[in-house]
Amino acid sequence: MKNLIVINKSKNPWFNLAFEEYLLNNLMSYEHILFLWQNQNTVVIGKNQNPWRECRTNLLEEEGGKLARRSTGGGAVFHDLGNLNFSFIMPRANQDFKEQAEIIIEAAAKFNIEAFVNGRNDIVTNEGKFSGNAFAFKKERALHHGTVLIDVDKKKLGRYLQVSKEKMQAKGVKSVQSRVVNLKEYKQDLSVEDFKKALVEAFVDRLGPANIIDEDKEDLYASHNLDKQEIDKLYELYSSWDFRYGQAPTFDLEWINRFPWGGVEIHLTFKNGIIITSKIYSDALDLQFVKDLEESFDQVPFKKEAILKALDEKLPSSSMKKDIMEFIESKEI
Repeated sequence: MKNLIVINKSKNPWFNLAFEEYLLNNLMSYEHILFLWQNQNTVVIGKNQNPWRECRTNLLEEEGGKLARRSTGGGAVFHDLGNLNFSFIMPRANQDFKEQAEIIIEAAAKFNIEAFVNGRNDIVTNEGKFSGNAFAFKKERALHHGTVLIDVDKKKLGRYLQVSKEKMQAKGVKSVQSRVVNLKEYKQDLSVEDFKKALVEAFVDRLGPANIIDEDKEDLYASHNLDKQEIDKLYELYSSWDFRYGQAPTFDLEWINRFPWGGVEIHLTFKNGIIITSKIYSDALDLQFVKDLEESFDQVPFKKEAILKALDEKLPSSSMKKDIMEFIESKEI
């Protein structure tokens, strides 16, 4: 059968993200995979984000929560058992955000909840956002994953997440809680299980029949010939301190700004007037641009003209490049 639905019972974010990557890297024969999963008391940050700026990490861990870093861009999110995570995995040629978003929208419509896509790939109602989405691409496969807020504890969401003043000003909001809505606000008896079933139905209605795997982790390994050793190796990566937090050396300079496409923190270290270390933190969805930007500063003299020349030569033309160059042009160096 061309489609697969995996309903995961683990609530551990490090396992869930590891298993998602295993599905992306290994199950090549399916045209579409829908992976459904939940995390308990977790903050998940984007691939290029600064954990200390995005999350009250000490408070989260003191209260038994977990910090996780995903493989995609975008911003920090809070997960508890009132949230359902979904992952669409498919050949790159089949990746179609509009079609995948319609599956989420159709599932919501089954409960008479009207939703639509808005902003930076968010799925929203007229009152606010209930689904944020992010993407990653391999050579042959694509990943689109996101959240569905059904009955998330907004107090904890606001307690653990830190929103920069730049983002607050750009969004024109007073708090992180005010930007999101729970679907339960529209249908009081709606449960995660209800929405999960609706999402499976919408997936099958749009993309066709699917094999369904709905088993505990150990049964999953045994019955479907999955490589436990490879999954365990990915788990070690996602659960490691270095991957989740990374190194935070002292930098000589920090530039921070928010653009229409996301926030950027540029950290630079110099030696004898040359930039020897650069680190870029960002919630931008374009992972390649962030990587290219970070590499553009390497071994460049700390002079405005030299930096702008390096960026112009090394970054592909885009509105993001134009914004960054105008920002640096405005700095006093």
